[in-house]
Amino acid sequence: QVTLVESGGGLVQAGGSLRLSCVASGGDFSSFAMGWFRQAPGKEREVVAVIARGGLSLYSVDSLMGRSAISRDNAKNTVYLQMNSLKPEDTAVYYCAAKETVTSDYTPRVRKEYRYWGQGAQVTVSS
Repeated sequence: QVTLVESGGGLVQAGGSLRLSCVASGGDFSSFAMGWFRQAPGKEREVVAVIARGGLSLYSVDSLMGRSAISRDNAKNTVYLQMNSLKPEDTAVYYCAAKETVTSDYTPRVRKEYRYWGQGAQVTVSS
């Protein structure tokens, strides 16, 4: 059983930065594509960024585009999401997700593709 645990959320003022971390256990982290999603109150969960097994990354044009960076450290079984220039509309619960993939450059972008999910980390941006 794969377990994902997010950390690094919190309260930040508009214009500030946060780095979220997600540690995976119970599986072969190097075989996973990893994604960050977010869900604001009353809205659908949406993709923020995805990183393939081999490191290829993809960013959503709708959320945090140009203000975020996803990275992974396979030695630490950890994926990160660096978020900069945060805005109040970035307030949401942020989830990491994992999907076992065969190819090293596959970047799953759809929520239902992911098998494993973390419990979420609250990010609140004050104006």
